[in-house]
Amino acid sequence: MTGRKRSTSSSPPAGRPQAETVVRIRGMLPSLSAAEARVAKVVIDEAATASLLTITELAAHAGTSETTVIRFCRSIGFSGYTPLRLALATEAGRASEAATGDEPVGSDISPGDDLAQVVKKIAFADARAVEDTASQIDIAVLEHVVEVVADSRRVDIYGVGASAFVAADFQQKLHRIGRISYAWSDLHLALTSAALLDKRDVAFGISHTGTTTDTLEAFAEAKRRGAVTVALTNFPKSPIARNADLVLTTAARETTFRSGATASRLAQLTVIDCVFVGVAQRTYQETRQALDATYEAVRGRHLTPPTRRKASPPTGRTRRGRG
Repeated sequence: MTGRKRSTSSSPPAGRPQAETVVRIRGMLPSLSAAEARVAKVVIDEAATASLLTITELAAHAGTSETTVIRFCRSIGFSGYTPLRLALATEAGRASEAATGDEPVGSDISPGDDLAQVVKKIAFADARAVEDTASQIDIAVLEHVVEVVADSRRVDIYGVGASAFVAADFQQKLHRIGRISYAWSDLHLALTSAALLDKRDVAFGISHTGTTTDTLEAFAEAKRRGAVTVALTNFPKSPIARNADLVLTTAARETTFRSGATASRLAQLTVIDCVFVGVAQRTYQETRQALDATYEAVRGRHLTPPTRRKASPPTGRTRRGRG
């Protein structure tokens, strides 16, 4: 296993497009002061307008001071107000291009929407959640997570509610390639499993809000036992993120009709797929053998056995054994 240095990303990495500014600010809301949150609300609700305001005008709109605006900018990872304005302008331009008709596709679903509008809005929101999540993933942290999972003795995965389905998906993927893993949604079972972990193991906590107590308790027990803890959350300063060795973040906005089960789930699955494929690359020969064996085990369970293409050769990755 690798060192236990805590890794997360709370500021925009150099060279990364700033098109995810509003998503980012929304994720930082729980960690902002009351005055900073008022600035954030203006920016989130009126991003296009805010990008045109001077710092004095934004402070007035938010009912606060210029000093608070500067403090807000620094809290969300910008050096000052000018970089924030530029990022907001980029975000506003992108939203304008995506909008069609009288109402933007990216707006919330309303009771009066017909099914055609609902389909368009859901498709846009889900695609946007995946795109935003992929663009803001910290590759250095992702590499570290892939490394510790690939080198681990076993992986415990904790998630309840909608996150439980993501945890089960991750466990099934790891199991298919021969990695010992367990997904727990029941707190008692999660705690008893976490109590048996040590420094050779990884505990993976999945929580959109980062505040789900069942997940937090199992996560804390695993950490106390010495396991490397990895958090997957939408909020980089949430309790689960603060208690993790490694933090991966999503960028999904849940609304009235998409609460807790759609955009956030797809964003989480995007990150899980990135981790899974990274682990599979690092143990390519073992992965290939496991996939072949598990495929053959269930091949006869189809009414018409599917055909399978021959495996392609490794592409630049060397196999690394378990630690």
